[in-house]
Amino acid sequence: MSGDGAALGTRLRERDLGAAPAALNLLESATASDREQAMALLREVSPRALGGESPAHVIGVTGPPGAGKSTLLSALLAHWRRAGRSVAMLAIDPSSKRSGGSLLGDRARIDFDPADRGVLIRSTAAGERLGGLAWPTRAAASALSAAFDVVVIETVGVGQAETEVADVVDTVAVVVQPGSGDVLQFLKAGIMETPDVLVVTKADLGEIALRTRRDLSAALRSLGARETQIVPVSSLPPASGIEQLAAALDAHRASLDVGAVRGRARRLGALNDFVVEHGERGLRAVGGRAAALTLLEQQDPGLQTPDLLARLEQALGGG
Repeated sequence: MSGDGAALGTRLRERDLGAAPAALNLLESATASDREQAMALLREVSPRALGGESPAHVIGVTGPPGAGKSTLLSALLAHWRRAGRSVAMLAIDPSSKRSGGSLLGDRARIDFDPADRGVLIRSTAAGERLGGLAWPTRAAASALSAAFDVVVIETVGVGQAETEVADVVDTVAVVVQPGSGDVLQFLKAGIMETPDVLVVTKADLGEIALRTRRDLSAALRSLGARETQIVPVSSLPPASGIEQLAAALDAHRASLDVGAVRGRARRLGALNDFVVEHGERGLRAVGGRAAALTLLEQQDPGLQTPDLLARLEQALGGG
């Protein structure tokens, strides 16, 4: 057994950052005994146990390969640590189609001090789940948010399935590289409806970066003018835009009804897990998607996703 789930959850709830590695090991384990302990851990960090939603800011960062996500995250990490905020980063690596393994290289690409106990960086495999958000990743974000001030999920890339990250985090930041043609791809994939903050990297490129910002603004207007901030950043010395980006992320978080957003995320997570486990036939057996969501909305809003999933499975069994 990887650990006592309830004890680890209690330590996280008490903001003992040293419990995080063992907690993640437990959540990533596929054995039946460890999965049971993982459920106990998650109950200890549920809103019911915490007395409300965790104060952490959970951020999703996505963008195409080569857009500069790792450099950007390194700069943001340094900024947050200077401000005294503890940070956990979950970097999602593509899983091998043949072996199921993953490259697990993101940890090496993000600059941080290994001796800094206020930082946790963990690479995890995407698994078979579309969108690169396997169950352990979603569970890890929920667990870590009880202990850390900021939790970041860096996803595999950009595609239609990547929009799943929006159902897990408080704030979505999409990273765009100037001159890459990503704006058109975003429009085709529907990604432009997802970001809460758009980040244009390599702002030092001048006119090409300005053109990208104009294209993004036009794309947003064509979608009905969602209030999405566009923040240009540059990592070249002297670096610029990082403080403005951090402020934009915080401003979005401050505008949210966090309880409503996270409650919806937990319900959607339970419904998605139910469909993965029982298929469309199982969903029809509980009355369809709308009926399943209505059932979940009637449950205690402080329950974690696994307990909500159990309620759906109880309904499937006629309970």
